[in-house]
Amino acid sequence: MIKVLVVDDSGFFRRRVAEILGADPQIKVVGTATNGQEAVEQTLALHPDVITMDYEMPVMDGITAVRQIMQRQPTPVLMFSSLTYEGARVSLDALDAGAADYLPKNFEDISRNPDKVRQMLCERVHALARSNRRSLGFSHTPATVGSPVSPPPSARAPAPQRTPSPAPVAAEPARRSPAPRKRSYKLVAIGTSTGGPVALQRILTRLPANFPAPILLIQHMPGAFTTAFAERLDKLCQITVKEAQDGDTLRPGVALLAPGGKQMMIDGRGTVRILPGDERLNYKPSVDVTFGSAARVFRDKVLAIVLTGMGADGREGARMLKQAGSSVWAQDEASCVIYGMPMAVVKANLADGVYDLDEIARYLAELG
Repeated sequence: MIKVLVVDDSGFFRRRVAEILGADPQIKVVGTATNGQEAVEQTLALHPDVITMDYEMPVMDGITAVRQIMQRQPTPVLMFSSLTYEGARVSLDALDAGAADYLPKNFEDISRNPDKVRQMLCERVHALARSNRRSLGFSHTPATVGSPVSPPPSARAPAPQRTPSPAPVAAEPARRSPAPRKRSYKLVAIGTSTGGPVALQRILTRLPANFPAPILLIQHMPGAFTTAFAERLDKLCQITVKEAQDGDTLRPGVALLAPGGKQMMIDGRGTVRILPGDERLNYKPSVDVTFGSAARVFRDKVLAIVLTGMGADGREGARMLKQAGSSVWAQDEASCVIYGMPMAVVKANLADGVYDLDEIARYLAELG
């Protein structure tokens, strides 16, 4: 049984979330809280497996509550935020603080598409209940700690170290890969989902401004969020990061983030093409779509990296890249929030190397 704590100052939303979760026979709502202070107290008292958290609340806001929970009793937190630029900023702040994932807080969807909302919410709770709690202490340490590259002046002060959970989820034995052999690439493509924003920040802040290859980033994220995420990364990184636009050219030291709700491909001339999101595809953007187009254009000159995330997006694209002679790295289980996407690549025997997040950052930086 998955124990959930529901935190929101809106009585309507609190009750609705509790009803949706309570209808799942494998989920039990063990408590509710109306503000961040209550959320911290209830977490310590009830030991929930997952917490759903609002941002804007009296007494203590959601982000402050997440920080305190991660310091005192790390627990997977699912944040609710609006589908706006400001909502994106808040969600990214929450992920920095230690939240594992986020969902749009959309009252209209609850009224119009209750089945879709129920399925999405319960799926996220189930996934987070299985998530690697050790990563709550690992992946939310400052992205630049131990980095040989100093952060730019605009970088914010690092958050305090998180205390690892005393009861980590069991993981498979660590699979260690030797350091990758040195080779040059015409493109680096990185795909990720749940846990990805923090993982990408941790990696990209380690790269020097003169990084020798173009980078494509495919992060499962709503359209309203990718602009804010690209801006945040650009401020923190020495390389340039921007949301990709149709017609962008690939340039060394520039990372292009796929726009949410759309697909990012590369044409035969190496130009970025942004296409409408195909309703037949589950993911918009899709890692498979971008990886596949990279395989067709650059053949054996791509380094593809699959990071933390639910599902198996990226596996088939990685297969195409491997068939073309390119290299594929996968994040290891111990440093993932959700070991889904990398596991799919590893189990299909498509990974040339399986590395933890810091190893990926170090080996990538050494390409420069």
